Amino acid sequence: MTKHNSMSTLGIRIKQIVFIAVKLTIVLGAGFFIYQKLINNAILDFDYFLKFLYANKVITATNISILFVFSLLNWGLESMKWKVLVHEISPITTSVAIKQSLSSLTASIITPNRIGEYGAKAIYYAKLNRKRILGLNLVGNLAQLSATLIFGIVGLLYVINIYPIPLFHHRTIQISILGFVLVFLTLTYLSRKKHRIRGYSFSKLNRFFNGLQRSTLITTGALSALKYIVFAHQFYFLIWVFKINISYIEAMAFISSMYVLVSIIPTIFILDVVVKGSVAVWLFSFVGAQEFVILVITTLMWLFNFVFPATIGSYFVLQFKLNQD
Repeated sequence: MTKHNSMSTLGIRIKQIVFIAVKLTIVLGAGFFIYQKLINNAILDFDYFLKFLYANKVITATNISILFVFSLLNWGLESMKWKVLVHEISPITTSVAIKQSLSSLTASIITPNRIGEYGAKAIYYAKLNRKRILGLNLVGNLAQLSATLIFGIVGLLYVINIYPIPLFHHRTIQISILGFVLVFLTLTYLSRKKHRIRGYSFSKLNRFFNGLQRSTLITTGALSALKYIVFAHQFYFLIWVFKINISYIEAMAFISSMYVLVSIIPTIFILDVVVKGSVAVWLFSFVGAQEFVILVITTLMWLFNFVFPATIGSYFVLQFKLNQD
């Protein structure tokens, strides 16, 4: 009996050690990739980046405070969205929603397309609810993607009608519309045929969406749109700080165009800043914006909205205790 108890105790300790090792790996891995992207960035020298900010008097108490307020609003809205979605299973406090949102950000930072976010949020809940948590997280991400697409398509139509961008010829637009129609018809067909992907049918996903309260979907959509507006205006604030000669309407059109183009490019999350920077440089070149200034803006957006929140999320990852249920 004593031998059995000692073996059981040893097994528990081994599991605890492994779990601690996993948490440390997530935090150290995220920190390493962030460090690499800042220090060994092929397109933006970090030392020159800091000197440029000081030389242009960007690092002021006022500017930093405003940028932090935007970031707090951004992640506050994201956390509120998660709180609304999880209420479908059980109510959680705002502080818990913030903790889960930020820790999942840290866990997802080195995974392609932030796929690690799904598992990170699900692990906070008992196994019985984890499939629903995955579904709710999908709803939140689709709502945010929908906001990006709606604002982005409007902005892109404005940009291609005002500026002669070679990529968007009329034939290209026609092919794109045809592609969207074909995708829509294909998905409709598959949903009727109960086609399965990794054990999940489209009809089952459809039932999951239909099973959610209408108020949950409406609130989630509204919070997603509001978060997008906050994020876009933070970018616009930096455009104003760096005195780029562009009107408000044009700026918002280019910003929304950039984000919709980036959203369709699969990337490892840590490389997101590189992709956004490249697309932004290309788009804003049509209004004569300096390449380095645009790279600085996208880097600042990345620092304030992902690096700083992920740093806070690291603390929550280390404090995380596995749900014993």
